[in-house]
Amino acid sequence: MNGGEPRPPRIGFESRIGLLTLAAAAPATAAALYMLWTGDFSGRTRWTLSALLGGCWVGFAMAARDRAARPLQTLSNLLAALNEGDFSIRVRGAKPGDALDGAFREANTLSQTLHDQRLGAVEATALLRAVMTEVDVALFTFDGDDTLLLVNRAAEELLAAPSKDLLGRNAAALGLGECLESNAGHVQQRAFPAGSGRWGIRVIAFRERGRAHRLLAIEDLTRALREEELQAWKRLVRVLGHEFNNSLAPIRSIAGSLARLIERDPLAEDWKEDTLSGLNVIAGRSESLTRFLDAYTTLARLPPPRLSLVDAGALVKRSAMLETRAAVNMEGGPAATIRADGDQIDQALINLIRNAVEASAATGGGVSVSWRVIGSWLEIAVRDEGHGLANTANLFVPFFTTKPGGSGIGLVLARQIAEAHGGSLDLSNRENRPGCEAKLRLPLAGP
Repeated sequence: MNGGEPRPPRIGFESRIGLLTLAAAAPATAAALYMLWTGDFSGRTRWTLSALLGGCWVGFAMAARDRAARPLQTLSNLLAALNEGDFSIRVRGAKPGDALDGAFREANTLSQTLHDQRLGAVEATALLRAVMTEVDVALFTFDGDDTLLLVNRAAEELLAAPSKDLLGRNAAALGLGECLESNAGHVQQRAFPAGSGRWGIRVIAFRERGRAHRLLAIEDLTRALREEELQAWKRLVRVLGHEFNNSLAPIRSIAGSLARLIERDPLAEDWKEDTLSGLNVIAGRSESLTRFLDAYTTLARLPPPRLSLVDAGALVKRSAMLETRAAVNMEGGPAATIRADGDQIDQALINLIRNAVEASAATGGGVSVSWRVIGSWLEIAVRDEGHGLANTANLFVPFFTTKPGGSGIGLVLARQIAEAHGGSLDLSNRENRPGCEAKLRLPLAGP
């Protein structure tokens, strides 16, 4: 048939059932009518029986059609109700054990499952809305066209507008376009209608019904950062005050003693020796204070790492060779390449090896260095045979030291270098023998 020619109308399902039923009974009906009209019967009998046979034939065919169509209509009504979101309808009337009963039971089970899922979704949505309402973080949900779909109470307060005035508007029109393009965990100094300050901004991509959406979270970090800065300043002032007092107190005392010595009339016979001794003490304490300030400057002005491909084995061996006070046992490790600032990693390893050598010197033990690859990480281990760590609480407190003449920044600087490279530094006592183990973990270079 050509595409332009109209197709004849198709016979419906119910009509096909009726016609098939009529066709099934047609031979028997035709035979009965033939026998009736060719037999020795009166005209009245023939017409009466013919009408009865024809009525039963057509009536039973229509009944079969209705019996086949009615359950399907019932299932159609159930599916239409499910499509409309009404999960309260159930179907009944089938004889237990037959095929129709199985179909009804499956339909009822589907309805109950959808009802439970809808109820769970409603409850989850209610809980989500309650959490979004109470959370202090401003939350915005945008679709793929950057149109605002959902906000919470904190977001309304941030933009100083009710949700009815915000929903449906574009992110750029709301002044959130730049925030929506920010990197994860980005902190910005911005001004919003609710006020200005430093804000933590996170963007999370997700999909709903196959369409891309983004969740924008804006958190006020001003108070938290100010409190953290205040605590940092308090710690710094406490450390600086302690170090300055340790140096200025003897300087002040010796300066007063020298002033009283020079004011004597006549001068004591050994006044020159006392004066020189006092000045030497003042010079020593001043030099110690200068070293402390230089150490603080080094820690505070550590530049960002300049990354390049570095051979891990050669780097570790070079750092170990720079230690001349004691032999360092190189246990070695597999070939590995890291993307790092070689000079800074050298500095961190030198500090760790120097600490290990000084710790082992008290017991006459040795120092060993090894490295291994764990997943996408390179782990460098520096082990000593000293007395171990007695107090781990102050290991990474700046300027805290138990060594005479120590600056207290070696471990802090090493950890700061490791974290600047995306790694970590951990110190712990060795498990089966005396001593300490420092583990410097750095990410391996990607392919």
